Amino acid sequence: MKWVTRRNAKVDRIACPWLIRRFIDPQAEFLFVRAEEVGTVAEQEGAIPFDVPGVELGHREGRCSFESLLRKYGLEDPALLLLGRIVHGADIPEDVGIEPEAAGLRAVGHGFALLLGEDDQEKLRLQMPVYDALYAWCRHRLGTA
Repeated sequence: MKWVTRRNAKVDRIACPWLIRRFIDPQAEFLFVRAEEVGTVAEQEGAIPFDVPGVELGHREGRCSFESLLRKYGLEDPALLLLGRIVHGADIPEDVGIEPEAAGLRAVGHGFALLLGEDDQEKLRLQMPVYDALYAWCRHRLGTA
């Protein structure tokens, strides 16, 4: 399946593809386009839009897009829920204190954006192991690893 979002990804738009590939759609293909093109590309490509205003898999009812994906797909693993809180805090500046790891994830996500600009596919490639490690940490922190 194809998924589409805004280009120049930082936190949520990298965390969501990680979640999708690891737990929802292992063969997922991600398209990063200009914000105003997301709807058109979604329609033309039959892609699922995420992390854009007004879509089901976006910021809704106080949730970040990662948390919306967890809810939509019924993912209730406690480590994923904790990771969702970390992503939420990293993505939403006023909530950065929600979990101790959130500020570090925010710095890492924004650091990759500074290093790689709008090369979102490279950001995704390089950060997938970061989210694998953070998920392992969440499992460890909760005693489920």
